Amino acid sequence: MDPDTVLTLAHDQAIQYPSVEIEHPFGLEYSVYKVRGKMFLMAFDLRGVPSINLKIDPLDGEVLRDAYAEITAGYHMSKKHWITVAGAGGTDEGDGEGLVGNVLDSELLHDLVLESYCLVVAKLPKKERPVDPTTFGGRIDD
Repeated sequence: MDPDTVLTLAHDQAIQYPSVEIEHPFGLEYSVYKVRGKMFLMAFDLRGVPSINLKIDPLDGEVLRDAYAEITAGYHMSKKHWITVAGAGGTDEGDGEGLVGNVLDSELLHDLVLESYCLVVAKLPKKERPVDPTTFGGRIDD
Protein backbone atom coordinates (compact mmCIF):
# COMPACT_ATOMS: atom_id res chain seq x y z
CA MET A 1 0.00 0.00 0.00
CA ASP A 2 1.41 3.40 -0.89
CA PRO A 3 2.01 5.97 1.88
CA ASP A 4 -0.69 8.40 0.70
CA THR A 5 -3.28 5.60 0.87
CA VAL A 6 -2.13 4.68 4.39
CA LEU A 7 -2.66 8.27 5.49
CA THR A 8 -6.05 8.61 3.77
CA LEU A 9 -7.44 5.32 5.06
CA ALA A 10 -6.25 5.96 8.62
CA HIS A 11 -7.75 9.47 8.59
CA ASP A 12 -11.08 8.33 7.13
CA GLN A 13 -11.37 5.62 9.76
CA ALA A 14 -10.21 7.64 12.77
CA ILE A 15 -12.58 10.57 12.24
CA GLN A 16 -15.56 8.20 12.39
CA TYR A 17 -14.82 7.12 15.97
CA PRO A 18 -16.73 8.73 18.84
CA SER A 19 -15.18 11.78 20.57
CA VAL A 20 -12.26 12.11 18.13
CA GLU A 21 -10.73 15.54 17.63
CA ILE A 22 -7.86 16.57 15.38
CA GLU A 23 -5.36 19.09 16.71
CA HIS A 24 -2.08 20.58 15.47
CA PRO A 25 -0.02 21.16 18.65
CA PHE A 26 3.31 20.72 16.83
CA GLY A 27 2.45 22.80 13.75
CA LEU A 28 0.21 22.27 10.75
CA GLU A 29 2.44 19.52 9.38
CA TYR A 30 1.47 17.22 12.28
CA SER A 31 -2.16 16.13 12.66
CA VAL A 32 -2.80 14.67 16.10
CA TYR A 33 -5.93 12.57 16.55
CA LYS A 34 -7.18 12.48 20.13
CA VAL A 35 -9.97 10.82 22.04
CA ARG A 36 -10.96 12.76 25.17
CA GLY A 37 -7.68 14.68 25.00
CA LYS A 38 -5.42 11.62 24.62
CA MET A 39 -3.49 10.96 21.41
CA PHE A 40 -4.02 7.68 19.58
CA LEU A 41 -2.79 8.62 16.07
CA MET A 42 -0.44 11.21 14.62
CA ALA A 43 -0.09 11.87 10.89
CA PHE A 44 3.03 13.56 9.50
CA ASP A 45 5.61 13.49 6.72
CA LEU A 46 8.80 11.62 7.55
CA ARG A 47 11.52 12.59 5.09
CA GLY A 48 8.83 13.37 2.52
CA VAL A 49 6.86 10.15 3.11
CA PRO A 50 3.35 10.39 4.59
CA SER A 51 3.42 8.37 7.83
CA ILE A 52 1.37 7.71 10.94
CA ASN A 53 2.21 6.85 14.53
CA LEU A 54 -0.14 4.47 16.35
CA LYS A 55 -0.26 3.17 19.92
CA ILE A 56 0.33 -0.58 20.12
CA ASP A 57 0.64 -3.38 22.65
CA PRO A 58 4.41 -3.87 23.06
CA LEU A 59 4.37 -7.56 22.09
CA ASP A 60 2.22 -6.90 19.04
CA GLY A 61 4.51 -4.05 18.03
CA GLU A 62 7.56 -6.30 18.12
CA VAL A 63 5.88 -8.92 15.94
CA LEU A 64 4.60 -6.33 13.46
CA ARG A 65 7.99 -4.63 13.11
CA ASP A 66 9.56 -7.99 12.36
CA ALA A 67 6.88 -8.95 9.83
CA TYR A 68 6.30 -5.74 7.85
CA ALA A 69 8.85 -3.43 6.27
CA GLU A 70 6.29 -0.61 6.40
CA ILE A 71 6.07 -0.78 10.20
CA THR A 72 8.91 0.56 12.33
CA ALA A 73 9.43 1.72 15.91
CA GLY A 74 7.48 4.89 16.71
CA TYR A 75 9.24 7.93 15.28
CA HIS A 76 9.89 10.43 18.11
CA MET A 77 7.70 8.30 20.39
CA SER A 78 8.16 5.52 22.93
CA LYS A 79 9.63 2.72 20.81
CA LYS A 80 7.91 0.20 23.08
CA HIS A 81 4.35 1.54 22.90
CA TRP A 82 4.18 3.18 19.46
CA ILE A 83 4.77 2.17 15.85
CA THR A 84 5.23 4.19 12.69
CA VAL A 85 3.41 3.01 9.57
CA ALA A 86 4.72 4.50 6.35
CA GLY A 87 3.39 2.29 3.56
CA ALA A 88 5.47 0.81 0.74
CA GLY A 89 8.45 2.93 -0.12
CA GLY A 90 8.50 4.19 3.47
CA THR A 91 11.40 5.04 5.73
CA ASP A 92 14.72 3.32 6.24
CA GLU A 93 14.19 3.37 10.01
CA GLY A 94 15.02 0.14 11.82
CA ASP A 95 17.54 -2.53 11.06
CA GLY A 96 15.32 -4.64 8.77
CA GLU A 97 16.30 -7.89 10.48
CA GLY A 98 13.68 -10.62 10.43
CA LEU A 99 11.52 -9.10 7.71
CA VAL A 100 9.48 -11.77 6.00
CA GLY A 101 8.23 -9.68 3.10
CA ASN A 102 4.60 -9.23 4.18
CA VAL A 103 2.82 -6.28 2.61
CA LEU A 104 0.60 -3.99 4.65
CA ASP A 105 -3.02 -4.17 3.52
CA SER A 106 -6.12 -2.11 4.32
CA GLU A 107 -7.53 -4.73 6.71
CA LEU A 108 -4.40 -4.72 8.87
CA LEU A 109 -4.29 -0.92 8.82
CA HIS A 110 -7.94 -0.85 9.91
CA ASP A 111 -7.14 -3.20 12.80
CA LEU A 112 -4.11 -1.13 13.85
CA VAL A 113 -6.06 2.15 13.95
CA LEU A 114 -8.92 0.47 15.86
CA GLU A 115 -6.47 -1.11 18.32
CA SER A 116 -4.72 2.20 18.93
CA TYR A 117 -8.03 3.97 19.62
CA CYS A 118 -9.22 1.21 21.95
CA LEU A 119 -5.92 1.05 23.86
CA VAL A 120 -6.20 4.77 24.62
CA VAL A 121 -9.90 4.57 25.49
CA ALA A 122 -9.19 1.66 27.87
CA LYS A 123 -6.83 3.90 29.88
CA LEU A 124 -9.52 6.57 30.37
CA PRO A 125 -11.64 6.58 33.52
CA LYS A 126 -14.73 4.45 32.84
CA LYS A 127 -17.12 7.41 33.07
CA GLU A 128 -15.14 9.26 30.34
CA ARG A 129 -14.99 6.39 27.85
CA PRO A 130 -17.05 7.13 24.73
CA VAL A 131 -17.21 3.37 23.94
CA ASP A 132 -16.51 0.05 25.60
CA PRO A 133 -12.95 -0.66 24.39
CA THR A 134 -13.35 -4.42 24.77
CA THR A 135 -16.20 -4.66 22.26
CA PHE A 136 -16.04 -1.51 20.10
CA GLY A 137 -15.64 -2.19 16.40
CA GLY A 138 -16.34 -5.89 16.82
CA ARG A 139 -13.36 -6.45 19.14
CA ILE A 140 -13.63 -9.14 21.77
CA ASP A 141 -10.83 -9.11 24.34
CA ASP A 142 -10.08 -12.28 26.24
